[in-house]
Amino acid sequence: MTRAGFIALAGRPNVGKSTLVNGLVGRKVAIVSDKPQTTRRAIRGVASDDDVQLVLVDLPGVQRPRDELTRRMQQKVEAELAGSDAALLVLNAEEGVGPGDRFIAAALRASPVPVVVVLNKVDRLRRPQIAQALVAAAALEVGDDIFPISARTGEGVEALRAHLRGLVPESPFLFPVEDRSDQPLDVQLAELVREQVLKRTFQEVPHAVEVQVEDLERPREDLTVVKARVWVETESQKGILIGSGGAMIKRIGTTARRELERELGTRVHLELAVRVRRGWRADERLLDRLGID
Repeated sequence: MTRAGFIALAGRPNVGKSTLVNGLVGRKVAIVSDKPQTTRRAIRGVASDDDVQLVLVDLPGVQRPRDELTRRMQQKVEAELAGSDAALLVLNAEEGVGPGDRFIAAALRASPVPVVVVLNKVDRLRRPQIAQALVAAAALEVGDDIFPISARTGEGVEALRAHLRGLVPESPFLFPVEDRSDQPLDVQLAELVREQVLKRTFQEVPHAVEVQVEDLERPREDLTVVKARVWVETESQKGILIGSGGAMIKRIGTTARRELERELGTRVHLELAVRVRRGWRADERLLDRLGID
């Protein structure tokens, strides 16, 4: 008998959902950044063992829609929650419970699926602070179980995994056992490039950047050629990304290439082109092409 099901991770932006998904899966399937709104698609990470498969859905951070991009992100959150077998409400223990957490908790209380509260980043707190955070989490009155964890260090993650195994129904596996993500390869590679952009840019630039892999070739068994386009909204953002004498885009390309080589298992030749598309976050046709549905 096998069990399998979908576990949706809900929470405010930047509470550590992507890091938790990666920890449960055992490899990087969702990019990680300290910038809010890093996750724009519902990324499914697949964690399989002998008889249980957990399909972990890393949802975009719940937020009030401001444009077509964030409207689509919010719609994806609602649709994925409706189709899940259980949900995790991920809280940032270091920041404490705020209005955004209470808003999400209220939505989850109306959900028919079991809810587990995950208190993340407890490695940054002392014991009395953790106790206070647990009291605040319990006051949300959503779900019956609270797991204090550190997705970054792995503390408490195995206990959470064991609990989740009991929440999914009897079912054949939903994905091949060797799969770790449902994202197409070009999207996975584009996200790894975007992760390096996020690490090196500030203010409005991270929110205005999207990456699209336009061509993927393997001329030799040991070499992959990746051509990617980096979209921004203004000429000034393009100038920041390229940098003086091309220094910034070169640094981004160098670190991104290393990530792509780890993912593909081959040497990578990466070509990056920065292009301006004013208002792309409101451009439905471009969002369709980028796979943000």
